[in-house]
Amino acid sequence: MSGFGPAGPPPAPAILGWTHLRTGKVRDLYTNSLSQLLIVASDRVSAFDWVLPTEIIGKGAVLTQLSLFWFEKLSAIVPNHVVSTDVPEQVRGRAVVVKPLKMFPIECVARGYLTGSGWSEYKKSQSICGISLGQGLEDGSQLPEAIFTPATKADVGDHDINITFGQAQKLVPESAKLRDLTLKLYKAAADFSQDCGIILADTKFEFGLDATGEITLGDEALTPDSSRFWDAATWKPGKAQSSFDKQFLRDYLILSGWNRKTSPPELPQEIVEKTSQRYRDAYVRLTGTEFNLRSA
Repeated sequence: MSGFGPAGPPPAPAILGWTHLRTGKVRDLYTNSLSQLLIVASDRVSAFDWVLPTEIIGKGAVLTQLSLFWFEKLSAIVPNHVVSTDVPEQVRGRAVVVKPLKMFPIECVARGYLTGSGWSEYKKSQSICGISLGQGLEDGSQLPEAIFTPATKADVGDHDINITFGQAQKLVPESAKLRDLTLKLYKAAADFSQDCGIILADTKFEFGLDATGEITLGDEALTPDSSRFWDAATWKPGKAQSSFDKQFLRDYLILSGWNRKTSPPELPQEIVEKTSQRYRDAYVRLTGTEFNLRSA
């Protein structure tokens, strides 16, 4: 099954001075003569392993600018891959120049609250990724302490699979360092978000090694695509949470009757606008500044 449906991925725009390398669910990747990378965040949105046919206008810029905000704020904990925000005019505001990394083949997930795939796993075994959590928790419950729950990385159209820490160590010998960094980043971001009236329920990070062998934070950081952001004022375990991420979109698709096996439907304009507003609300609440589509 292709995450893009039978038509496949859309053609990547030509960008002067940059050679297109590949198209992902959300991002297009380019390289230049200096072997730098240009990551362009599109307005595509994915759900349930499918890229939807309807774009969310401004989403790519939100992802890029919010990642840059977090990269700078967390730079004292771990270096990141950003080289420059000086990008071609046609992708200004939604692209960044980065250094290439040798990426680790796992996603580094931190969970401070029980929900999503973690909740599904907990209901079966009272554990997540081999970590026992005990009985009595509900969907949305805060965990006694944040936990590291690694997952395999999926190709387009495949599922990420939660794995134990032992399994992660077999794939990545540096897993203990990645776990410690992940939890340290999560705590710093969760504390900051709480001060903004937002609960950071969970998030994923991706790390790689730079040319000197230093562990470096890559991809994106703490965006509504890679994290669950909840409104702290209305949080209550045992019910659906008011969120600043694409859970709203997932909920619509679940209720739409789509079977998730065939190409997804076009989104109504109302759903597009409400989803876009949630992404922007997350940016404003966290950064304290108005969202500017063209800023860089």
